[in-house]
Amino acid sequence: MPSPLLEAPARPGLPSGTPLRPAEKAGARRSAAIRDPFIDILRVFGMALVVLQHWTMPMLAFDGERITTGNALSSPGMFVVTWISQVMPLVFFAGGAANGIAWRRATIKGEAAPSWLAVRLRRLSWPLLPLAAVWLPLPHLLHALGVPGHPVDTAARLAGQLLWFLAVYLIAVTVTPLMLKADMLYGWRVIVALVAGAVAGDLLRFGTGIDALGYANVIFVWLAVHQLGLRYSEGRLPRTGPWPWIMTLAGFGTAAALVALGPYPGSMIGMPGAAVSNMAPPTLALLAVCFGQIGLALLLRTRINRLAARPRVAAVAAWAAPRMMTVYLWHMTALAVVTGVVIVGVGFSTPTPWTFPWFAGWPLWLALLAGALWPLLRCFAKFEKPAALPYGTPGVLGIGVALGLTGAGILTLMISGFVPGPAPLLGTLALVAGIVLTLPRAR
Repeated sequence: MPSPLLEAPARPGLPSGTPLRPAEKAGARRSAAIRDPFIDILRVFGMALVVLQHWTMPMLAFDGERITTGNALSSPGMFVVTWISQVMPLVFFAGGAANGIAWRRATIKGEAAPSWLAVRLRRLSWPLLPLAAVWLPLPHLLHALGVPGHPVDTAARLAGQLLWFLAVYLIAVTVTPLMLKADMLYGWRVIVALVAGAVAGDLLRFGTGIDALGYANVIFVWLAVHQLGLRYSEGRLPRTGPWPWIMTLAGFGTAAALVALGPYPGSMIGMPGAAVSNMAPPTLALLAVCFGQIGLALLLRTRINRLAARPRVAAVAAWAAPRMMTVYLWHMTALAVVTGVVIVGVGFSTPTPWTFPWFAGWPLWLALLAGALWPLLRCFAKFEKPAALPYGTPGVLGIGVALGLTGAGILTLMISGFVPGPAPLLGTLALVAGIVLTLPRAR
């Protein structure tokens, strides 16, 4: 993910692209080395909670042939937990702030949009190469060794499903320069238009009964959240005063009203067997929770900054920052390893959620998963930084093709996972082709 380095806007309230005087440029360059601890902590907290939720909520059992999965948060009343544990809003918000900061630094240096996008394209796609290198042959090897097919295919599919975030984030990165310019011209009306698009998407989805129509909200919902992050990076999102309170109360209040009136479920994550999901595709109720979470984070910003100033917290954030993509991409592989040994191999089943055996075994379960993730982190974290190759500077057409190939590759792996077949190989080849397009040195 892009670095959360924060530089103060050269002129408070003015967006990227505003001409800077020489003194302002010098000040902006000096401030480029300043980190925003608020964004740092949001990113670390968001990723930690994603991993904790994915490791905690599975209910697993194996009958000798098939592995069954459930969700501990499907228990009565637990949907309220997901209004905080569904932290992708904070991740997209922090990503928007990071992208806004990075684009401003690029404009100060005189960097063109294709070059800026090429750098971000490589940073997003390069860590996927070792994931594909491991998972393309792994299911074939496990099948050949006689491991039951259903658990292997389930794990291979889940390893790719995580890439939905990168697919959407790639879109957000691509339109960052345009969205910053739109914010300069139209301000809050950009977010209002995105919210209106989300309303229209839900009306079409629930009015026609065709869930596929709701996938337009993948763009409207997540770009609205990303736009809030862009405004934060420009100093155009109020951080004190009544506005954070308004966002918090209006966001969570609207979500509660939508859930009470229907047809929205209470959970903000997908639940097995649920007729409607707030997450896939995202709904207006999820967008309301996004506003509530960001408002709450802004209310806590001063306390978060004080917490981040503590040496131990700062050390953890500094250690985690260059490893978060690796943690995200490989934490489900760690879950697959532990599940394969404990659930499939030993025959153990997870206890009934929220009972004493479940709470008693939870620390050991997390320790096993952390132990499985650690060697993966040591091995693959180096891929967060692309290799020092003779990268070129593609033009508009070249970067457009590269982005299209990368997006198609990520989307293919997201849909198919790494289940044996032609799709995972084609998706990986598309990723490689997208990177290759940025390799030749420009004449």
